[in-house]
Amino acid sequence: MSRRVVTVAAALVIAGLALTGCGANGSSGGDADNEYGLIAGGTLTVATEGTYRPFSFHEGDGTGELVGYDVEIIEAIAEKLDLDIKFEETQWDAIFAGLDAGRFDLIANQVTINDEREANYLFSEPYTVSPGVIVVNADDDSITSFDDLAGKTTAQSLTSNWNELATSSGAKVEGVEGWAQAVSLLKQGRVDATINDKLTFLDYEKTEGDTSLKIAAETDEAGLSAFVFSKDKTDLAEAIDGALAELREDGTLAEISDKYFGADVTE
Repeated sequence: MSRRVVTVAAALVIAGLALTGCGANGSSGGDADNEYGLIAGGTLTVATEGTYRPFSFHEGDGTGELVGYDVEIIEAIAEKLDLDIKFEETQWDAIFAGLDAGRFDLIANQVTINDEREANYLFSEPYTVSPGVIVVNADDDSITSFDDLAGKTTAQSLTSNWNELATSSGAKVEGVEGWAQAVSLLKQGRVDATINDKLTFLDYEKTEGDTSLKIAAETDEAGLSAFVFSKDKTDLAEAIDGALAELREDGTLAEISDKYFGADVTE
């Protein structure tokens, strides 16, 4: 996917045009909101779950400040575009319906780009790149590729696409409820490996400080996550792509990524 390059100067023009639509009393100018995807007063309304660690969550016991990888990236973009930002915390099951209804300008919640979604929505350029990985115990050198999974046992959620990949690679699958249980079985030696996305492993390693596991192999294809807009938000999407390009160039994206994952997952 090629990157659309929009200078921040151009992006600021877009933001400025939206603000021009606001009267002295702060009321909306009507067309500016619809054309540029920015609500009155230059405030970007962003949908996110707020319960999806490490991407969007509340510090402490869940009542602290809203933070996270996705949160910090969209905040950096808003700062580049000289926009205020308002987060609308929304459950995943309702997040696309809210976008369709115009309740917010975009979704920032690790939404993976796929054909079905691209048919109905606009996406920014990706800000997260995460291949699938085979995770094994650090002292296990018997698995270095997906072909090596033949005859091995992996721990997988039976409803995940990773279960399908494990099965197609010839592995026997031990059903689990999620990552934590898969790791437990792996460390106990009850399974040989588990397949998941790289972000999940990096987050676990960074959060837990556990060096007893390693990545044995990665998929050739990677999942790409991006901000999501309704189809009429072309100018907003292009402005955000311009800000993303500058944040990538100046190292901000890599810095945010390293904070949460100990690695650059933005490219």
